[in-house]
Amino acid sequence: MTDSIEIARLDDVEKTYILGGARIEALVDINLPIRTGRFTVISGPSGSGKTTLLNIVGCIDRPTRGEVRIAGRPTNGFVDDELADFRAHSVGFIFQNFNLLPVLTCAENVEYPLLLVGTDREQRRRRVEELLDAVGLRTHAAHFPAQLSGGQRQRVAIARALANKPKLVIADEPTANLDSRTGASIIALMRDMQQREKTTFIFSSHDPYVISQADDAVHVHDGRIVDRHLK
Repeated sequence: MTDSIEIARLDDVEKTYILGGARIEALVDINLPIRTGRFTVISGPSGSGKTTLLNIVGCIDRPTRGEVRIAGRPTNGFVDDELADFRAHSVGFIFQNFNLLPVLTCAENVEYPLLLVGTDREQRRRRVEELLDAVGLRTHAAHFPAQLSGGQRQRVAIARALANKPKLVIADEPTANLDSRTGASIIALMRDMQQREKTTFIFSSHDPYVISQADDAVHVHDGRIVDRHLK
């Protein structure tokens, strides 16, 4: 595959941790193209390497060996400031525990990534209104996270992840803390926003329903890719 149809590519990637003198191989021989504009799930049991893999794709962590390319750019040689700038402009994140700032309103949480990259006030206002309207929370703009349900908090987190129109959105177990009905609605919203924003989603899950909604499914076990299905 070429870069024009791949948003990310991992070649011969390994990640090893040394903990208390023990060598932990979190990822082994990972070769993975992630197709542009797709809804890709990484599945596997707890401790299989799902989160480590997402962290490397999202430039939160670095591989021990191998090459990582995001949007056609090799990221291995980036210094920390370059990685932070690249994440701010090109990657959005959705977390299992929402990770909203409790002292900020819904609107301010969505606005925060725009402030980090220097977007002007009027553009910020329009983008925040657009995203809160898209996730069905425009009337909750002035609410604080503590005033929202779990599903509503995750909707705010989705809007925040998309604020800077990233090329790639990464979600680590985005429905794990939600009941099945709310989780299904969040997956439907993620799919809708992925298509509306013309971006790529890659997320982890062990929920069979969530996995069934993906375009591409990658199964990992003991740090290795053991299966891959494409639609």
